[in-house]
Amino acid sequence: MFGYFVANDVSARDWQFHSPTFTVGKSFDTHGPIGPWIVTADEIPDPHALTLRCFVNGKLRQESDTGRMIFNIWQQIAYLSTAFMLESGDLDRDGHARRSRCRNATAAVFWRRVDVVRCEIEHIGAIENTVRLPSV
Repeated sequence: MFGYFVANDVSARDWQFHSPTFTVGKSFDTHGPIGPWIVTADEIPDPHALTLRCFVNGKLRQESDTGRMIFNIWQQIAYLSTAFMLESGDLDRDGHARRSRCRNATAAVFWRRVDVVRCEIEHIGAIENTVRLPSV
């Protein structure tokens, strides 16, 4: 394991259910922002003990920790490597069909025309992205 970074696993819910798998709703060019840098593995003593937060327009929407993930990092790597070879630079965007275990997760919230989403992981950093909905 080289290191860790913040990722925003974006889904287009309307597209997500166009097929039997969720792949289409997670495959748009801009739906996997990562960054702002990579923190090397030696800088994170326990990757399963980090606070996660997601804000929309400055309001906390989700807060949890990596210890509450349904499958930990090592289980995800072991499972994925049974199906295909993992190589340097590969990213895992797991969890699209998993039930949420996040504290403070809100009920359905409809997006405004323009929103700012900020994802943070303790000791790693934060990324912020502007979401613009298409005109209807």
